[in-house]
Amino acid sequence: MSADGHLDLTTRLDIRPVAGRVGAEIAGLTLSADLPDADIGAIEAALYRHKVLFFHGQQHLDDDAHEAFAARLGELLPHPTVPVRKGSKSLLELDSIHGGGRANAWHTDITFLPAYPKASILRAVQSTQSGGDTVWANTAEAYKRLPEALRALADSAWAIHTNAYDYAAAKPNARPEDVARHREVFASTVYETEHPVVRVHPETGERTLVLGQFLKSLKGFDMADSRRIYETLQAHVTQLENTVRWRWAEGDVAIWDNRATQHYAINDYGDQRRIMRRVTLAGDVPLSIDGRSSRAISPAPAN
Repeated sequence: MSADGHLDLTTRLDIRPVAGRVGAEIAGLTLSADLPDADIGAIEAALYRHKVLFFHGQQHLDDDAHEAFAARLGELLPHPTVPVRKGSKSLLELDSIHGGGRANAWHTDITFLPAYPKASILRAVQSTQSGGDTVWANTAEAYKRLPEALRALADSAWAIHTNAYDYAAAKPNARPEDVARHREVFASTVYETEHPVVRVHPETGERTLVLGQFLKSLKGFDMADSRRIYETLQAHVTQLENTVRWRWAEGDVAIWDNRATQHYAINDYGDQRRIMRRVTLAGDVPLSIDGRSSRAISPAPAN
């Protein structure tokens, strides 16, 4: 039983924590759409507890099986601007040959949408001999450990998130073709959304920080002050003690709670080819601690 008297479904799983504050490996489980409901419930419970789950040896998953398993956890959500992999419903392919997966910046997936994804399921199709790790940070733990005065500021703050950020400035070493692709594909439709800096997690009740590279500015502050406040809060998120780093092997799968984490794909593998495929699951519109909802700015919501 859990501390609140409810049945602890996670006891069905062989859970091996990877880092002290975030991340756990689940051993001995073959992921598929045919898993019993109790196993799916246990995976979800473990995800909310550990924020990121890792599974070795899932080479049996092809694109269809990947999507079918993901659908047991929620509604599939295609990327709003990047085309899905041919023949799939929602798979986003991250192929390093085309610049995919080199997202060497801290972010929470697709926060420029009002209801950004609740979770992502990432599968390693082709891994590198060295480099190419991914790091996750626990934004709930970061919030809990903020100094009291900084927490009070975060509690009342709202921010604008957008996909139309300055890619070249954010990634000074980016190839010209990657800059062009960002402008022509990723930002082909410009989204802007106003989110609370602190949201309440709908499953756990935890307060989590909503930050990351898609944050454009803080409401009520000029750009210089926005940047300084953002960097101060973001530094608390990415403290090493709040992070877990995963070395990928082909067939590995990671599932993360996108409402309680940020992640960073390390671009340190040169011209080695790295292919990852990701499914994201539809999320909910965040609520601030005083119960107000995030709202779309652009495109303007229909009346």
